Amino acid sequence: MMTDVITVLNKIDAFFWDYIGVYLILIPGLYFTVKTKGFQFRVIKDYKNVLRSLYKIGQQKNMPGISPFKLYFASVGGMIGLGNIVAVVVAVTIGGPGALFWLWIAAFAGMLIKYSEIYLGVTHRVKTKSGFDGGSMFYLGKAFGNKIIPISACIMLCIYGVEVFQFKVINDTIAQNFAIDSNIVMFLMLLLTVYTGIGGIKRLANICSFLMPPFMIIYILMCLWIIITNYQVLPDLIVSIFKYAFSAHAPIGGFAGSTVLLTIHHGVARAVYSGDIAIGYDSVVQSETRSKHPELQAKLAIFGQLTDVTICTFSLLIVLITGVWQDKIIQEPSAIITKALAMHFPYIDIFMTVLFFLAGYTTILAYFSVGMKSAKFIHHKYGKIIYIIYAIVAFISTKFIDQTNLIMLMSVCAGILVLLNISGIIKLRKEIKFI
Repeated sequence: MMTDVITVLNKIDAFFWDYIGVYLILIPGLYFTVKTKGFQFRVIKDYKNVLRSLYKIGQQKNMPGISPFKLYFASVGGMIGLGNIVAVVVAVTIGGPGALFWLWIAAFAGMLIKYSEIYLGVTHRVKTKSGFDGGSMFYLGKAFGNKIIPISACIMLCIYGVEVFQFKVINDTIAQNFAIDSNIVMFLMLLLTVYTGIGGIKRLANICSFLMPPFMIIYILMCLWIIITNYQVLPDLIVSIFKYAFSAHAPIGGFAGSTVLLTIHHGVARAVYSGDIAIGYDSVVQSETRSKHPELQAKLAIFGQLTDVTICTFSLLIVLITGVWQDKIIQEPSAIITKALAMHFPYIDIFMTVLFFLAGYTTILAYFSVGMKSAKFIHHKYGKIIYIIYAIVAFISTKFIDQTNLIMLMSVCAGILVLLNISGIIKLRKEIKFI
């Protein structure tokens, strides 16, 4: 029965990202880019003024809400994780080198979709005793004038918020590399996740602000070392990325070959998953900002997306440069990236265990916290309790499903959220100010 379910979901996932999802991301994103004359690039260029303004707001301790920069790390904690290191590898192992090109296109077009999400999330948030509540569920209610769509989005965020893929990768890696019973690892992970989730976005922001900077710096330096030491293959690699973005790739080694449609599918789908484009997650997190100006907090999301696509690019480049993406023996995505790093660094099994934990744990916490807020929106009194019970059951079930199928399950869920959020953004597009 499980095999039949997986088969059906695979077909749904393939159909959505081949014929619907690609256009839902690219068309609105490119439309906003053309309409605003490349607004995201102007924001990146003007980074000093943007960061200076947000820093001043963060220093105003007497204002309700959370510091904009702490929310940046909370946001990045959700975006930058095993999706950027492990799940993104699937883009090239199935779609070929050209998938990286479409990941870039989707990521930069998605910056203005992300901007729109945050802008609307902050604009339509509500004041609470402890700060603010906001997110896609609030602006979707305004866009469609009913509770069905917002509640549907919250249900999907609750499902998506239980990050089963990253939970499994961390659990498997720690259990294998340190010879610890996987049930013990799972139990400890569940305790840590629930503890942070109960603390809300504020606790999440504090943890991510502490954990994310060292992870990002160490991982980027490692990737740069591999790229620099293999600089001689870069020219041919860059050519292949652009060449196979628009033409089919023949089989090579363990790579089965791909069509252009398959390449676009996996490039865009992995960009959406790793960067949480149009998922609604970021609008929930960023809505708790201390800033009263939605455009300022939304601009910070553009930098978050830039950080995300940078990590994804480094991950795919080292997989392509080392040639491990063609290895037909390696089955799990996490093993592919581990082998690429092991070719240049000693004791990589121990290091990857720590790296996977830092990257994955912050993402699990971020999504779990957003899932808790979504559950509370559905039912104020019992939503959180029901969500915690569901999360525990879902996390435990990862023992019986492999990593690739978990990525696919998350991709299907992401597709539904993208459909709902893009629809709401389009309906409210006249409210969004690109200033």
